Amino acid sequence: MNIALLGYGRMGKSIEAIALERHHSITLKISDANDEFDFTNTDVAIDFSIPTAAVSNIKKALDAGVPVISGTTGWLEQYHEVTDYCNAKNGTFLYASNFSLGVNIFFEINKKLSELMATVDGYSVNMEEIHHTKKLDAPSGTAITLAEQIIENTDYKKWTLDQPNSDEIHIDAKRIPEVPGTHEVTYDSEIDSISIKHTAHSRQGFALGAVVAAEWIKDKKGVYTMRDVLKINV
Repeated sequence: MNIALLGYGRMGKSIEAIALERHHSITLKISDANDEFDFTNTDVAIDFSIPTAAVSNIKKALDAGVPVISGTTGWLEQYHEVTDYCNAKNGTFLYASNFSLGVNIFFEINKKLSELMATVDGYSVNMEEIHHTKKLDAPSGTAITLAEQIIENTDYKKWTLDQPNSDEIHIDAKRIPEVPGTHEVTYDSEIDSISIKHTAHSRQGFALGAVVAAEWIKDKKGVYTMRDVLKINV
């Protein structure tokens, strides 16, 4: 399979290494949104760029008829614009706030736990996420996904980085050098605490998941998520 890398920072280079190990080819490496895009002989594009470049990158791939997956966070206020554009182009698009296979299992655990906790009084929820200092957005897209899952299943209305009201989920976003990504959700009561936590040991898990998604999405049409890739139907 021939892959275009839209974003050639640390994640792009990790994806390249995994792709080559899995006997794929890299046809394009875009380090800057102003670089020239040539999707000749490209089967799938993988976008791990920056928030201000993501929408343009995705649309360029869709314009060229190239399936595109994106792991860039910080642009999701335009998500429906992008999915509508994809459908209008009869294209193929997959977004994930986190491509790690382990994190996507963690998402399912978080959903189930929030459903269970919604039936019990006396607990408050808070979250912590830790990433490397070069991560531009806070909170992480993964933390936002976790919070939105909890909001969907409970009486919480929104998340905040500030001091929370009773109907808000506090997210403590920390930036520490060389931390690939840690996410923890904790339910506290006067009696006890319940926590679930995912800790990434390297970027390799994110890169592997992105390549697996690219392998899966090739030759498909429509808008997908990692739940489709992992065949999660529950």
